[in-house]
Amino acid sequence: MANQVEKFGLRPVRKLDGSPFINAQNRYRIASNYGTAIFQGDLVVPVADGTVARHIAANSAAVIGVFNGCFYTDPTTQKPTWKNYYPGSVVTSDIMAFVIDDPDVVCKVDADAAFAVADIFKNFNLTNVSGNTQSGVSEVQLDVSASGLTIIHMVQAIDISQNPDNQDVSAANANILVRINNHFYNGSAGL
Repeated sequence: MANQVEKFGLRPVRKLDGSPFINAQNRYRIASNYGTAIFQGDLVVPVADGTVARHIAANSAAVIGVFNGCFYTDPTTQKPTWKNYYPGSVVTSDIMAFVIDDPDVVCKVDADAAFAVADIFKNFNLTNVSGNTQSGVSEVQLDVSASGLTIIHMVQAIDISQNPDNQDVSAANANILVRINNHFYNGSAGL
């Protein structure tokens, strides 16, 4: 059966030890007027000013986790605002990102091309596309063409999804289970 075409970034599904993911997340700050949009399912990295920013593909910066939405006071309406994504260039001092930051979380991600079973346990980049402003969901995918042994490849493939609608590895859009390869909370030296 052909895989369903669905881009959703990284979506937590369980823990590395097989236990269920219980939606645990923590809050982090986003700098006022930070200019890059961050979508639900994007990876974020720590910044030296105490905030987080969107991770960019092929970058060896340690990852804090998966962005899951944000809360801030809208500078135009002065109303509390919850969004699945940070739209970028919001000028307010109270932007809080909610991040799934457990180093042992396993996520599924859509592959951008056919994925060989022999590629399990390899490290991969993600594509560097933006997200959908209607849903607030990321559209990054596993970049099957960008794999290697180094930490600039931010995720490690550990299995193929058992979803019958998205497990055909002979075609694009198979769901691949991954873990964050270079997690900030796994012995990072800090900033």
